[in-house]
Amino acid sequence: MSTVSTASNRDMAANYTALVALVGRLLISPIFITSGIGKITNSESYLGYIAASGLPFPVIALVGAIVLEIGGGAAIALGYQTRFVGLILALFSLLTALVFHSDFSDQNQFLHFWKNAAMAGGLLQLAAFGAGFASLDGRRSRQRWMVS
Repeated sequence: MSTVSTASNRDMAANYTALVALVGRLLISPIFITSGIGKITNSESYLGYIAASGLPFPVIALVGAIVLEIGGGAAIALGYQTRFVGLILALFSLLTALVFHSDFSDQNQFLHFWKNAAMAGGLLQLAAFGAGFASLDGRRSRQRWMVS
């Protein structure tokens, strides 16, 4: 195999990996952004839901959830601070599953619990492997590499 062919295969693999990472981020981020927007547009209902769960300081919890979901979702979509944000959103998703979706006698809550767990799994993949080159993180990484 020639050197050109090997380099070309590496470039194709890198492009594929960057594209898959981008698509993955763009598929997981809307659930957070739309959920955060929903909490803004239906805040009274969410405040009642949070208060009924027994969490202290429902207003602070609601504002925190909105900031995490919209800000974190946007950061994941853009690939900004992806490892850190992915870890935070994974923990948030697991906490949400445990607090709000742990009534396994209710089939809907059972499914929501595992949906949140699955999202946490995908987010942990982002935390472990990063955003890829098609991201703000990748751009910063390339700039550092070019300067060195």
